[in-house]
Amino acid sequence: MSPAVVTVLVTCAALIVSVLGGWGVVSLVLRWARVPETPGQRGTTPAGRSAPVLSPPDGAVSPVLRGGTWIGVLERLATTGAILAGHAAPIGVVVAVKGLGRWAALRDNPGSTERFIIGTLASLTWAGACGLLAVVWM
Repeated sequence: MSPAVVTVLVTCAALIVSVLGGWGVVSLVLRWARVPETPGQRGTTPAGRSAPVLSPPDGAVSPVLRGGTWIGVLERLATTGAILAGHAAPIGVVVAVKGLGRWAALRDNPGSTERFIIGTLASLTWAGACGLLAVVWM
């Protein structure tokens, strides 16, 4: 096999393992850390899946934290991709965008902050490890 083909295969494998394996890794780390789901309950998304619900401070209807799964997928994809491309600086942008995007929800629900931080660090660590292992392999 030519080196170019090996590079493409290893890159694709690293991205797939990073994205798909991240779900299990984050869940496992949160379970080990004994972090509760959220201070609220669980609700049903429009797609019929169960999702955590944060308790709003005013007692209104609790909003579902939408986009968490996709945010994690894109975070791991961007992190692993940045490492594979040899540019680690975009990882800081990913972390900043994620933190700023969830700032209001975290500020209003401090109980969710621990879960957010541990989940984010587990996700980024997994994605970074996948990227670094692929770089070493190539």
